[in-house]
Amino acid sequence: MIELVHVDKRFGENDVLKDLTFRVEKGEIFTLIGPSGAGKTTILRLINLLDDPTTGMILIDGKDTRVSEGERVALRRMMSFVFQKPAALRGNVFQNVSLGLKFRGIPPGEIRQRVTEALGLVGLEDYEEREATTLSGGELQRVAIARALVSRPEILLLDEPTANLDPGSIERIENLISSLNTRFRTTIILSTHDMVQGQRLATRIAVILDRKIRQVGDSRQIFYQPGSREVARMVGVENIFDGTVTANEDGLASITIGSTTIFATCHYPAGTAVTAFIRPEELLLLGGDGMKSSARNTLRGIISRVTPVGPNIRIQVDAGISLVAIITRRSYDDLALSPGAPVHTSFKANAIHVMTRAP
Repeated sequence: MIELVHVDKRFGENDVLKDLTFRVEKGEIFTLIGPSGAGKTTILRLINLLDDPTTGMILIDGKDTRVSEGERVALRRMMSFVFQKPAALRGNVFQNVSLGLKFRGIPPGEIRQRVTEALGLVGLEDYEEREATTLSGGELQRVAIARALVSRPEILLLDEPTANLDPGSIERIENLISSLNTRFRTTIILSTHDMVQGQRLATRIAVILDRKIRQVGDSRQIFYQPGSREVARMVGVENIFDGTVTANEDGLASITIGSTTIFATCHYPAGTAVTAFIRPEELLLLGGDGMKSSARNTLRGIISRVTPVGPNIRIQVDAGISLVAIITRRSYDDLALSPGAPVHTSFKANAIHVMTRAP
C-alpha cells in the first residue's frame, strides 16, 4: 500500500531522516516507535504528501507520488491525518466533523449520514450540538478521528494519538483503532513513543533511532529478538551482556560473561564473541533459600535496588553480573524481598536472545 525507497529528508543543513526503505502492507497497523525527535512525525507528513523527500521515492498504492498537483490531490484523498494536538475549530462537533466533506462538495444529506456514522464509530453519537472548544482532551481526540474517518480513507495516519490523555481515554482510542482496522481493513500508520502501546496495536513495528529505521518486524521480533543493542534498550531490554561462547552441545551454549557462565540456546560455536539479551520480565526470583526451577540458569545474588514501576516492582540484583527483573507487587511481598536481601534469580536458556558481536 505504501513504500518508501531510500528516502532522505533535510531541512536546510539538518538531516531529519536518512535512507528510509520500508513497506506498509494493505490492511495492517504499522507502528513507528522511537524517542521524541526521532523523525516519526516527519515520516507521516511525507506519506501524507505534506512534505516532499529531499531524495528517494514514495509510492502510494503502487503510484509514484512525484506527479502533478492534481494527481497528488487524488492520492491525498485516499488518506486522513490525525495530528498529535488536533485543533478544535469554532462551532459545534457536527460542523467540525463535516468540514472536509463540505470542501469536497458532498451533498448535505450524505454529509449528515456520514457524520452520524463517524460519530457513532467513536462513541460520540450525542455530541453533534456540543461546542468543540468545550470538550475534554479525550473527547477532542475522538472528534479528530471522526473528522478523519468521515471521508472514508483507505489510509489513516495517527501521530501520537493518545499522548497526554488519561488511561480511560487511551484505552477507548486504542480499542477504536483496533476496531477500525478489523472492521474496515483500513491501513493504519501510527506513531508513538509508548512501547507497550506499539506492542498492543501493531501488526508490524518500525524502530526509529537517530533518524534511521533500525529494525522492522512483528512484536515478537522487535521486543524479544532486537537486532542491536540500541534497539534492545529502546524496547525495554535492560539485561544486555557481552560474552564468549565457551562450549556448545546440540544448540545449548555455555556463555562466559566475566566470571559468570550462563546457558543459552543458540547455534554459535565455541570461541564466538556474542551479546546476550534478556528481558526483565523473563527473570524469576526464587527467594534467598532458593526453590526448584526447570530453568537452566539460576544465579544467587543480593538485591541492590528496588524501584516501584506502576503495579510492578523493578529489582536490580548483583549476581556476579548485574541483573534487572520486573515482578508484581504481590510476588515481591510474598517473597518478603527487600534491598540487601539474598535472592536466587532464574531464567530459561531459550529466554536469552544471542547475537554475534565484533571481537
